[in-house]
Amino acid sequence: MIDLRSDTITQPTEAMRRAMTQAKLGDDYYREDPTVRRLEALSAELLGQEAGLFVTSGTMGNLVSVLTHTRRGEAIIVEASSHVYLHENGGLAALAGVLPRPVVGVRGVMAPEEIEAALFDDEPLHSRNRLICIENTHNAAGGTCWSMAALRAAREVADRHNLAIHVDGARIFNAAVALDLSPERLAAPADSLTFCLSKGLSCPYGSLIVGPQDFIAEARRNRQLVGGGVRQAGVMAAAGIIALETMIERLAEDHHHAQLLAEGLLALGLELELESVQTNMVFCQMPAGKLTPEELVRRLGELGVQINPPRGGRIRLVTHYGITEDDIRRTLRAAERALP
Repeated sequence: MIDLRSDTITQPTEAMRRAMTQAKLGDDYYREDPTVRRLEALSAELLGQEAGLFVTSGTMGNLVSVLTHTRRGEAIIVEASSHVYLHENGGLAALAGVLPRPVVGVRGVMAPEEIEAALFDDEPLHSRNRLICIENTHNAAGGTCWSMAALRAAREVADRHNLAIHVDGARIFNAAVALDLSPERLAAPADSLTFCLSKGLSCPYGSLIVGPQDFIAEARRNRQLVGGGVRQAGVMAAAGIIALETMIERLAEDHHHAQLLAEGLLALGLELELESVQTNMVFCQMPAGKLTPEELVRRLGELGVQINPPRGGRIRLVTHYGITEDDIRRTLRAAERALP
């Protein structure tokens, strides 16, 4: 089975497995786990930040970051199809108690004038504006990237209005590879940033929050608030160290495979925007009058290609570690057989 559901289904490398069994451990509550401390320091250095915090997931990282930046009742700017807004089970409202102000972006990128237009006036009847959330890469837009110019424009709005910027950088290394920029440069406009180890980097567990020392100290308290403290967490952190040392540059392979897949699907008559295929995701749709998206996914499954059920008529295919160029060719042959 060729599994293109997500880059979260990746398996840890043999080097990760060895590191996990040999990791030096301590109690992370007491800040005594040397492997966790090394992962946090490495993450901060890689992103050009002062400190890092190991958390269970990207969802937890975003929630803890929002809790640390805001107070209940304050307003935050989010892109209308962003993960933190739509796919984190309402944590912004249920747990952080903040008011999301959605802005419709272009391929996930919010224009500075649209961000500014969504801000409340500074009056007692309005929530205080506090935070801008950016997703880079942007999942629902197709794995698209925020350029440095777009990030700087958002930073200028934030500075004019005394706002913080949090970057949901679950796949920030995909963006860095695609844009040929260092992760440090992409993180520079942010006041905090999360990234996932368990997606394209192939770890079995974990995410990081990076930011200033005082922010991370407060985030550590909020991690405890939501039950995110783990004791001998170095067992998981060890895989993260291997990932950051060995798995970032190879993301270019996933991007190449996604381009090949997109071009092949387009040639077969599926509808998609090649301009949106910037990293490791391909979103496509069936032309009117053909198979339904659900039927195509079912047929592909019978032919050995596993894809998540469509959402809103859109089919998502994700390349990742373990998917080869031969797998892409086999997928395209299966699609040709599945199509009428």
